[in-house]
Amino acid sequence: MRVRHRGARRRPYVVVTEPEGPVSREPAEDVRLQKVLARVGFGSRRKCDDLIAAGRVTVNGEVAVLGRRVDPESALVAVDGAPIGVRPGLVYYLLNKPAGVVTTADDPQGRPIVVDLVPGEPRVFPVGRLDADTEGLLLLTNDGELAHRLTHPSYGVEKEYVAEVDGEPSRAALRSLREGVELDDGMTAEARASLMDPSVVKLTIHEGRNRQVRRMCEAVGHPVVRLVRTRVGPIADRSLAPGSFRELDVEELRSLEQAVADKPGQ
Repeated sequence: MRVRHRGARRRPYVVVTEPEGPVSREPAEDVRLQKVLARVGFGSRRKCDDLIAAGRVTVNGEVAVLGRRVDPESALVAVDGAPIGVRPGLVYYLLNKPAGVVTTADDPQGRPIVVDLVPGEPRVFPVGRLDADTEGLLLLTNDGELAHRLTHPSYGVEKEYVAEVDGEPSRAALRSLREGVELDDGMTAEARASLMDPSVVKLTIHEGRNRQVRRMCEAVGHPVVRLVRTRVGPIADRSLAPGSFRELDVEELRSLEQAVADKPGQ
């Protein structure tokens, strides 16, 4: 899995689960099939060569052969019978936000901003927020529909945090975190809470209130000393260094889409 740092060049292809409908475009230059597969998350080019050699890849319904070149914007490519779609222009980044960086596209105070840690083109925006002092995983994209679903309360997308707190939370404090605590904007929903160390709490919530985890911990008498988000929905990555980013691979994007495919009760 390739990790890129600030200033790295963006890959131009992103997978979606189904091909887009007909769109009028300028003709694209044909590229090698294994290059297209590699760029949308099917592994190294050698691994993609193996997929092609095994007869697992089709182009426009025909089994592909090594060396095949395709128009990445019009060819209907499938792996193991499942179509992939190449949607030019949409990107999906996973960033490990360092402390001190603001989750916004602009800051009047001149503080570092998250969009400066990823390529400037195409322009992306953060999915949800992490306050400046909070570290950890943050999605950035220019896919407004997916971003809306990921942040809308009705979808209840989970966010997992690891909080180093002041003091050692008791069983009663953990129970309060799980069952809900009263904040100035109302009672929190049920959550999952467990101790990783005497002063380290893992907390999983599915709301998105401002500074919610910090306020929850303070409400039970244990203010946060350090806070790291370790998972957004199904997406986690322990190996991504602070300040680094990468694009989501095909399976991660599919898992995100599945997580917000339908509202509860539908």
